[in-house]
Amino acid sequence: GAGGRTLGSLAGGFLTSAFGWPAVFYVNVALAGIAIAAAFAIIPRDPKRHEHRNFDLPGALAVTAGATLLVFTLVQGPDYGWGSPMILISAMLAALFLIVFTVIEARSTDPLMPLRLFQNRSLVAGMTITFLYMATFGALPYFLTVLLQTVHGFTALQTGLAFLVPSIAIAAGTQFGERLATRFSTRSTLVGGMIVGAAGTALMVLGASADSSYAAIVPGLIVSGVGQGIVWTAMWIAAASGVAHDEQGVASGMACTTLNIGNAIGMATLIAIANSHVGGLTGEALKTAIADGIQVAFWLAAAGIFVSLLAAFALPGKGK
Repeated sequence: GAGGRTLGSLAGGFLTSAFGWPAVFYVNVALAGIAIAAAFAIIPRDPKRHEHRNFDLPGALAVTAGATLLVFTLVQGPDYGWGSPMILISAMLAALFLIVFTVIEARSTDPLMPLRLFQNRSLVAGMTITFLYMATFGALPYFLTVLLQTVHGFTALQTGLAFLVPSIAIAAGTQFGERLATRFSTRSTLVGGMIVGAAGTALMVLGASADSSYAAIVPGLIVSGVGQGIVWTAMWIAAASGVAHDEQGVASGMACTTLNIGNAIGMATLIAIANSHVGGLTGEALKTAIADGIQVAFWLAAAGIFVSLLAAFALPGKGK
């Protein structure tokens, strides 16, 4: 996975420079087709199930509608205005559908998301961490792209090459995370990864000014990337801890859901704050304001990573 991220950064820059932005999306269609075919050929069939289960279609429709409307509200709120009728209606419908989903799950004999799983402390902590992970770490690539292309004038290919540094650091971090989680506890691994990641993200602020070079931000990218990789590995272990084998897929799905919602909320919040002082500016003044906003976003991301330590401390220690 980490190798794919590294290769994807370089390939994305090349495709964008050579064929334009649409090429990045077209190539994913072909890659998805190859992945689907490979899945049928490589992944073994599930064993035959003797018990009969009904698919929770009402729950699936309700949560899909609610999550979609929630993400739309968070992403489009800054553009339409938080007080606009469209955003207000979207927010109310999102809340309504999610409430309906909760009621359906509480009454269903075969729920899509058994509410009793929320009694699992490790799963709840893992979901909280995945949410904060994408609200903080997950927003960094966007701001790095803006910094490199808008402030420093990098091309798409140059940006792809620049992303090789954090990609390799993340790949190394995932390997460290696996070893640390085996030797120590998941909690200790998460705490260590978050401290490293927060320190690296704060260090990125020093290299994010309008008059800094890419070399100035590289140390922060490396440290933050290693921390990000460590947390990535350990947070999925945390989410799966204490969950029955036949409910591992449900637990993973719940953690993935909070991961994506966290990305939407984090991006919308940090972009709104970072862009709050760029209106009406042009030229060098605009570049300086954008860089200043990115520095604020990096500080806030680092603070958010530290906040996620609270969720990590809720996990049991080694041997408990």
